[in-house]
Amino acid sequence: MPSRRIKDGVYSVGAIDWDRQIFDELIPLPQGTSYNSFIVQGSEKTALIDTVDPSKTQILLDNLEELDLSIDYIIANHGEQDHSGSIPIILKNHPDALIITNSKCKELIKYFLLIPEEKFITVDDGEQFSLGNKTLQFIYTPWVHWPDTMVTYLVEDKILFSCDFFGSHLASSELFVSPDSIHIPAKRYYAEIMMPFRSMIRNNLHKLKDLEIDIIAPSHGPLHSDPQIIMGLYNNWASDKTSEHVLIPFVSMHGSTNIMTNYLVEALIKRNISVKPFNLAHTEVGEILMDLVDSSTIVLASPTVLTGPHPLMANAAYLINALRPKLKYGAIIGSFGWGSRMEEELKNMLHNLKLEYFESVLIRGLPREEDFRELDKLADKIQEKLQELDNQS
Repeated sequence: MPSRRIKDGVYSVGAIDWDRQIFDELIPLPQGTSYNSFIVQGSEKTALIDTVDPSKTQILLDNLEELDLSIDYIIANHGEQDHSGSIPIILKNHPDALIITNSKCKELIKYFLLIPEEKFITVDDGEQFSLGNKTLQFIYTPWVHWPDTMVTYLVEDKILFSCDFFGSHLASSELFVSPDSIHIPAKRYYAEIMMPFRSMIRNNLHKLKDLEIDIIAPSHGPLHSDPQIIMGLYNNWASDKTSEHVLIPFVSMHGSTNIMTNYLVEALIKRNISVKPFNLAHTEVGEILMDLVDSSTIVLASPTVLTGPHPLMANAAYLINALRPKLKYGAIIGSFGWGSRMEEELKNMLHNLKLEYFESVLIRGLPREEDFRELDKLADKIQEKLQELDNQS
């Protein structure tokens, strides 16, 4: 992708990765991604804001050559290698350039890229730096999603270079987002990367609230020409408010748990409750995580394997616990053969979540009529709690 003008003296020079399918060997990328890098050309100095993943360094170099600029400063908003990984090559091509960043990011980059101390300028929270007729302001935004993260605000042009904040893993030829198509990619990105840090996100949103922002330029995905849309979504996702929705991740070995799950889904639908089951054997994890962002209730449905949960459920529980969604209610259902400690183990695995648990429904073998009655009782309890939640809102 060639360099593209955003405003006078401001260019996008990053790379689109159309084919990347997984990030950090962890996060699926069904729509690819981009590594956004930006040039800010002042009347006296020129700054490059972030670089690109090392796999796309040549694209960045080609875009910089096209602009035929001398780079004086490299702004490192975040030390992770998909942002910083091309810095050594940029320094080789522009040996007089200096890296501007915060002290935490500096230490990470020194270790990750073996760059010497004398190449750094460290800045404080809120500090400004002049490029002549353009002024950069650096604002610390820790834990979106690493402790070193900061954003850079271009004062005269009212552009916020927001690093991972407000991003999306979306490969697109469009420079700016289409408001009617960004919600799902942005929510998925938030779910997979930002969800554990809700309280910090709220703090950082508060730090940005008085800035006049015309454009948000994140490090991944298209730019936002209407910042209030994405900032409004983040305010909602990071709040304590949940929807009256039940998600049911499930896995079944011999059919019993599948029968129970289907029955509970139908029981909830009959009670006009929004519900969505996810078969862990077939569902891509990002789909579940998006549902976790604002759901109020989770029901874990699993057979027992060697007295514990099925490994697919254990893996899901580990991830859910790590991401700390704002769930309020939980339940465990499933089946066993000769013995089970699944309820205890799953609750221990979800220790980060302050859930109010409904009574578990754990059966031996195939479900019988009395088991279905217990599932109906569970559906009634969920309905009762969600009605209380609705009355509180």
